[in-house]
This record gives sequence, structure tokens and C-alpha cells, in this order.
Amino acid sequence: MTPGPGNATALIGCVRPALGPLCRATNLLPAVDDFPTRIADFLESFTSRVRSMTVDRVAGWVRWVAAAPLLLVLGLAGVILLLIGLHRLLGELIGVRWSWIAIGGLFAVVALFLWLKRHPKGQPS
Repeated sequence: MTPGPGNATALIGCVRPALGPLCRATNLLPAVDDFPTRIADFLESFTSRVRSMTVDRVAGWVRWVAAAPLLLVLGLAGVILLLIGLHRLLGELIGVRWSWIAIGGLFAVVALFLWLKRHPKGQPS
């Protein structure tokens, strides 16, 4: 049986370099030779796309979630030390009693500002 278009031996024969003219005549050589490369490229692009949609996005969030407790503790410690330093400075300048009144008044003004901003304009309270 001679290989020809539509014949199974034509497909098998196209893999052999000796039958190159026959494969070019049936246009099977490019499809057979390129098939492993196309499959490998498809798998690589598919896995790259899946990784970019999952792992790469989650990696940024994991970094922030891991750093957030440390940043929170350092920020809280900084605020506490700042308030202690402010109280001691005001205590030396105007007296301890007036220092408590000044810092308490500062907290009351900030609380009043936040209380007034709790609802956006136009919304019923």
C-alpha cells in the first residue's frame, strides 16, 4: 500500500526524514513536527496565566498580612511614647494638673470632630 493523503501510513511516514517530499505534498509535516512544541508552549502559557491570577496576587496580600501585626505594635508603641513625652514636657512647662487638662481637651476635640464626621452629609442619622 502506498502512502497518500488520507492514509494512515502517510501520517506515520511523515515523521521519517526520508519521506519529506511526500509529507510536504500532504501538508502533514508541519503539523506533526510542530505538535510537541505547540503543546509545550500551551502548557507553559496556561500555567503562567494561572499563576499570575492566583499565586502572584496572593503573595502581595500575604506580605502585608504578615507585616501588619508588627507595624501595628510599633505604631501603638510610638503613639504611647509620644503621649508620655508630651505629658512630661507639658508637666514641666505648665504643671502636671494643666498638662492633664490640655491632653484631655485635645482628646475631647478630636473625639468631637470624629463624632461629627460619623455620617456623610445628606444621610439621615
